[in-house]
Amino acid sequence: MTESELFNTLALMRIEGVGDIVAKKLINHLGSAEAVFKAKRSQLLAIEGVGEVLCNNLQNTSVFNHAENEVRFVQANNIKASFYQDADYPERLKHCIDGPVVLFSSGRIDFAKRKTISIVGTRQMTSYGADFCRKLIEDLAPLNPVIVSGFAYGIDIHAHILAMDNNLQTVGVVAHGLNQVYPKVHKKYVAKMEENGGFMTEFWSTSNPDKENFVKRNRIVAGISEATIIVESADKGGSLITANLANDYNRDVFAVPGRVTDKYSMGCNNLIKSQRANLLTNAADLIYMLNWELEEKKKTPVQKQLFITLEPEEELVYNYLLKNGKELMDIIALRCDMPVYKLSSLLLTMELKGVIRPLPGKLFEAV
Repeated sequence: MTESELFNTLALMRIEGVGDIVAKKLINHLGSAEAVFKAKRSQLLAIEGVGEVLCNNLQNTSVFNHAENEVRFVQANNIKASFYQDADYPERLKHCIDGPVVLFSSGRIDFAKRKTISIVGTRQMTSYGADFCRKLIEDLAPLNPVIVSGFAYGIDIHAHILAMDNNLQTVGVVAHGLNQVYPKVHKKYVAKMEENGGFMTEFWSTSNPDKENFVKRNRIVAGISEATIIVESADKGGSLITANLANDYNRDVFAVPGRVTDKYSMGCNNLIKSQRANLLTNAADLIYMLNWELEEKKKTPVQKQLFITLEPEEELVYNYLLKNGKELMDIIALRCDMPVYKLSSLLLTMELKGVIRPLPGKLFEAV
């Protein structure tokens, strides 16, 4: 967006009574934020939901000083500002009614045509959660997904680090302006993340990491991805808020089960029990539910890999698919006399070996 568009949009967002939903309504009706400020009172009152109070608030010229200061900050610090109607604004977030009107970002973020998942969880990460997260991201790495999280302690920062270790793009959605780092101890990760991903926020440089901001930023984490994964959570916490928001946005939600006696598995178990999340035991579950396929460049026809050795059960499945063509997982499990949970893991291993591939409609076929 141009400097003028940014200036007027930020000024509009400072008007009392104007949030993301109201701002979008005004802009959609009148064409731009600048047009909103220039509109006649009768034009404004003709818009459903706009009353006298808001019309009066739009006369507050002090908002332009705040907007001018923020535009200066954005320009001086090489920060990108994306308007909700821009082509570079995250596509999935465009479909969220309360998505931010303006998103600020730093680094090298690219969501275009990219598989994107959010991974969140407790700040009190256990070894169980850490190990699961590591295996999940390692197994998903061949699909080159973008890993989104909140840059917080525990599962969040662990997911970011693992993404970077596997050369994946990772994005931290923060609850404050891009003029600061929170938690400060995570400052050592900033440069590397901005080289291979970066940071995103709706908050201005004048915003601190206040408690209410974390709840607000969770809707971005939930809305920007096609699926949200809760690795560990107590019976209450921000991760569960993110899961509920993802459900509200009609996104897929996955939760990692744990023992009923484990404090930081209670939230996940409850999500699964109440059918607000799919049970996630490994990367194959996610790939199957989301109908993901390995990128073409990651696939190698089995004919070119004659040295590949299949385990007996893999060979059984491969020969079945070779003979019968495309088939549903449930049918494969039935015909090969194998439990679905075991088959899902087996299919992922075979996919990574390049001997099978998933197809739309939750089908699989031999390569």
